[in-house]
Amino acid sequence: MPVIIAVVGNSNSGKTTLLEKLLPELKSRGHRVATVKHAPRDVHFDKSGTDSWRHIQAGSETTVISSPDRVVLIKAVSQPATLDDIARLLGEDYDIVLAEGFKQDDVPKIEVYRPESGPLLTDLKRLFAVVTDDPVTTKARKFGWSDIKGLADLLEEGFITPQRERLSLYVNSAPVTLSSFPREFIRNLVIAMAASLKGVKEVKSIDIFLNKGD
Repeated sequence: MPVIIAVVGNSNSGKTTLLEKLLPELKSRGHRVATVKHAPRDVHFDKSGTDSWRHIQAGSETTVISSPDRVVLIKAVSQPATLDDIARLLGEDYDIVLAEGFKQDDVPKIEVYRPESGPLLTDLKRLFAVVTDDPVTTKARKFGWSDIKGLADLLEEGFITPQRERLSLYVNSAPVTLSSFPREFIRNLVIAMAASLKGVKEVKSIDIFLNKGD
Protein backbone atom coordinates (compact mmCIF):
# COMPACT_ATOMS: atom_id res chain seq x y z
CA MET A 1 0.00 0.00 0.00
CA PRO A 2 1.15 3.62 -0.25
CA VAL A 3 3.20 5.01 2.61
CA ILE A 4 0.93 6.55 5.26
CA ILE A 5 2.02 9.54 7.37
CA ALA A 6 -0.14 10.94 10.18
CA VAL A 7 -0.02 14.65 10.97
CA VAL A 8 -0.93 14.99 14.64
CA GLY A 9 -1.13 17.70 17.29
CA ASN A 10 -3.43 19.45 19.71
CA SER A 11 -6.55 21.21 18.49
CA ASN A 12 -5.71 24.46 16.62
CA SER A 13 -2.00 23.57 16.48
CA GLY A 14 -1.91 23.99 12.68
CA LYS A 15 -2.36 20.47 11.28
CA THR A 16 -4.54 21.58 8.37
CA THR A 17 -2.26 24.57 7.72
CA LEU A 18 0.72 22.23 7.44
CA LEU A 19 -1.12 20.04 4.95
CA GLU A 20 -2.05 23.11 2.92
CA LYS A 21 1.65 23.97 2.67
CA LEU A 22 2.97 20.44 2.22
CA LEU A 23 0.52 19.24 -0.43
CA PRO A 24 1.50 21.68 -3.22
CA GLU A 25 5.20 21.09 -2.50
CA LEU A 26 4.83 17.32 -2.91
CA LYS A 27 2.57 17.76 -5.95
CA SER A 28 5.14 20.06 -7.57
CA ARG A 29 7.63 17.19 -7.36
CA GLY A 30 5.31 14.89 -9.29
CA HIS A 31 4.04 12.86 -6.34
CA ARG A 32 0.45 11.61 -6.18
CA VAL A 33 -0.98 12.47 -2.78
CA ALA A 34 -4.20 11.46 -1.00
CA THR A 35 -5.40 12.84 2.32
CA VAL A 36 -7.53 11.49 5.15
CA LYS A 37 -9.22 13.57 7.84
CA HIS A 38 -10.28 12.15 11.20
CA ALA A 39 -13.75 13.44 12.05
CA PRO A 40 -15.59 13.43 15.41
CA ARG A 41 -18.27 10.85 16.10
CA ASP A 42 -21.21 13.22 15.60
CA VAL A 43 -20.32 14.17 12.01
CA HIS A 44 -22.76 12.82 9.40
CA PHE A 45 -21.82 12.54 5.74
CA ASP A 46 -25.25 11.81 4.36
CA LYS A 47 -28.40 13.83 4.91
CA SER A 48 -31.58 12.18 6.01
CA GLY A 49 -34.00 11.74 3.13
CA THR A 50 -31.48 11.77 0.28
CA ASP A 51 -31.43 8.88 -2.18
CA SER A 52 -28.10 7.59 -0.84
CA TRP A 53 -29.43 7.76 2.73
CA ARG A 54 -32.47 5.76 1.60
CA HIS A 55 -30.17 3.15 0.05
CA ILE A 56 -28.35 2.71 3.38
CA GLN A 57 -31.59 2.60 5.33
CA ALA A 58 -32.91 -0.09 2.99
CA GLY A 59 -29.93 -2.33 3.72
CA SER A 60 -27.06 -1.42 1.39
CA GLU A 61 -23.76 -1.92 3.24
CA THR A 62 -21.97 0.58 0.99
CA THR A 63 -23.24 3.19 -1.44
CA VAL A 64 -21.35 5.28 -3.98
CA ILE A 65 -22.50 8.68 -5.19
CA SER A 66 -21.09 9.38 -8.65
CA SER A 67 -21.19 12.72 -10.47
CA PRO A 68 -19.26 13.94 -13.54
CA ASP A 69 -16.47 15.41 -11.40
CA ARG A 70 -16.31 13.31 -8.22
CA VAL A 71 -17.13 10.01 -6.56
CA VAL A 72 -18.17 9.76 -2.90
CA LEU A 73 -18.22 6.42 -1.07
CA ILE A 74 -20.29 5.95 2.09
CA LYS A 75 -19.52 2.71 3.90
CA ALA A 76 -21.00 1.63 7.22
CA VAL A 77 -18.49 0.20 9.70
CA SER A 78 -18.97 -1.73 12.91
CA GLN A 79 -15.83 -0.26 14.48
CA PRO A 80 -13.55 2.71 13.73
CA ALA A 81 -11.56 2.20 10.55
CA THR A 82 -7.79 2.14 10.87
CA LEU A 83 -5.55 3.99 8.45
CA ASP A 84 -4.64 0.64 6.90
CA ASP A 85 -8.36 0.02 6.26
CA ILE A 86 -8.76 3.43 4.67
CA ALA A 87 -5.60 3.12 2.58
CA ARG A 88 -6.87 -0.15 1.18
CA LEU A 89 -10.11 1.57 0.14
CA LEU A 90 -8.08 4.31 -1.56
CA GLY A 91 -6.12 1.76 -3.56
CA GLU A 92 -2.59 1.82 -4.91
CA ASP A 93 -2.78 4.91 -7.13
CA TYR A 94 -0.94 7.20 -4.68
CA ASP A 95 2.66 7.68 -3.61
CA ILE A 96 1.75 8.88 -0.13
CA VAL A 97 -1.32 9.23 2.08
CA LEU A 98 -1.28 12.15 4.53
CA ALA A 99 -3.69 11.68 7.41
CA GLU A 100 -4.79 14.48 9.72
CA GLY A 101 -5.25 13.02 13.18
CA PHE A 102 -5.14 9.27 13.94
CA LYS A 103 -2.52 9.73 16.65
CA GLN A 104 -3.23 6.25 18.03
CA ASP A 105 -2.53 4.44 14.75
CA ASP A 106 0.81 2.68 14.33
CA VAL A 107 2.11 4.77 11.42
CA PRO A 108 4.95 7.31 11.12
CA LYS A 109 3.94 10.69 12.53
CA ILE A 110 4.66 14.40 12.20
CA GLU A 111 3.62 16.50 15.19
CA VAL A 112 2.59 20.12 14.76
CA TYR A 113 3.27 22.23 17.86
CA ARG A 114 2.21 25.67 18.97
CA PRO A 115 2.58 26.45 22.69
CA GLU A 116 -0.75 28.29 22.86
CA SER A 117 -2.60 25.09 21.82
CA GLY A 118 -1.11 22.96 24.60
CA PRO A 119 1.98 20.87 25.39
CA LEU A 120 3.62 18.35 23.10
CA LEU A 121 1.68 15.12 22.86
CA THR A 122 3.02 12.24 24.94
CA ASP A 123 3.45 8.54 24.17
CA LEU A 124 3.38 9.00 20.41
CA LYS A 125 4.59 5.94 18.54
CA ARG A 126 6.89 6.43 15.52
CA LEU A 127 7.20 10.20 15.77
CA PHE A 128 9.91 11.30 13.33
CA ALA A 129 9.39 15.05 12.90
CA VAL A 130 8.06 18.09 14.77
CA VAL A 131 6.99 21.27 12.97
CA THR A 132 7.27 24.41 15.11
CA ASP A 133 9.02 27.77 15.35
CA ASP A 134 9.28 27.43 19.13
CA PRO A 135 12.01 25.72 21.16
CA VAL A 136 11.14 22.11 22.02
CA THR A 137 12.94 19.14 23.50
CA THR A 138 12.46 16.17 21.20
CA LYS A 139 14.43 13.32 19.64
CA ALA A 140 12.53 13.83 16.39
CA ARG A 141 13.83 16.12 13.66
CA LYS A 142 12.58 19.67 13.98
CA PHE A 143 11.38 21.79 11.07
CA GLY A 144 10.35 25.43 11.14
CA TRP A 145 7.25 26.64 9.34
CA SER A 146 9.48 28.19 6.67
CA ASP A 147 11.21 24.85 5.95
CA ILE A 148 8.42 22.99 4.17
CA LYS A 149 10.88 22.02 1.43
CA GLY A 150 13.12 20.37 4.04
CA LEU A 151 10.20 18.37 5.41
CA ALA A 152 9.20 17.36 1.88
CA ASP A 153 12.79 16.24 1.24
CA LEU A 154 12.61 13.98 4.28
CA LEU A 155 9.28 12.49 3.18
CA GLU A 156 10.59 11.97 -0.34
CA GLU A 157 13.92 10.41 0.57
CA GLY A 158 12.85 8.46 3.64
CA PHE A 159 9.38 7.25 2.68
CA ILE A 160 8.18 7.90 -0.89
CA THR A 161 11.20 6.84 -2.96
CA PRO A 162 11.86 3.57 -1.07
CA GLN A 163 8.18 2.61 -1.61
CA ARG A 164 8.03 3.61 -5.28
CA GLU A 165 8.09 -0.03 -6.34
CA ARG A 166 6.01 -2.06 -3.93
CA LEU A 167 3.97 -5.20 -3.51
CA SER A 168 0.94 -5.28 -1.20
CA LEU A 169 -0.47 -8.58 0.05
CA TYR A 170 -3.68 -9.03 2.04
CA VAL A 171 -4.81 -12.39 3.40
CA ASN A 172 -8.29 -12.58 4.94
CA SER A 173 -8.49 -8.76 4.61
CA ALA A 174 -5.40 -8.25 6.80
CA PRO A 175 -2.14 -6.81 5.41
CA VAL A 176 0.80 -9.22 5.45
CA THR A 177 4.31 -7.90 6.03
CA LEU A 178 6.75 -9.44 3.58
CA SER A 179 10.50 -9.77 4.01
CA SER A 180 12.71 -9.35 0.96
CA PHE A 181 12.80 -13.00 -0.18
CA PRO A 182 9.05 -13.77 -0.31
CA ARG A 183 8.38 -10.29 -1.71
CA GLU A 184 10.80 -10.80 -4.59
CA PHE A 185 9.63 -14.40 -5.15
CA ILE A 186 5.95 -13.40 -5.37
CA ARG A 187 6.79 -10.34 -7.48
CA ASN A 188 8.83 -12.24 -10.06
CA LEU A 189 6.41 -15.18 -10.22
CA VAL A 190 3.30 -13.04 -10.71
CA ILE A 191 4.97 -10.79 -13.28
CA ALA A 192 6.21 -13.80 -15.25
CA MET A 193 2.76 -15.41 -15.24
CA ALA A 194 1.01 -12.18 -16.28
CA ALA A 195 3.55 -11.44 -19.01
CA SER A 196 3.01 -14.90 -20.51
CA LEU A 197 -0.73 -14.36 -20.99
CA LYS A 198 -2.02 -13.68 -24.49
CA GLY A 199 -2.63 -10.00 -25.16
CA VAL A 200 -0.50 -8.73 -22.27
CA LYS A 201 2.24 -6.32 -23.29
CA GLU A 202 4.37 -4.38 -20.81
CA VAL A 203 3.45 -5.21 -17.20
CA LYS A 204 3.31 -2.03 -15.10
CA SER A 205 0.90 -3.08 -12.35
CA ILE A 206 -1.14 -6.15 -11.44
CA ASP A 207 -4.31 -6.41 -9.36
CA ILE A 208 -5.41 -9.84 -8.12
CA PHE A 209 -8.43 -10.62 -5.97
CA LEU A 210 -9.28 -14.12 -4.70
CA ASN A 211 -12.34 -15.19 -2.77
CA LYS A 212 -12.56 -18.95 -2.22
CA GLY A 213 -16.31 -18.68 -1.74
CA ASP A 214 -16.48 -20.87 1.34
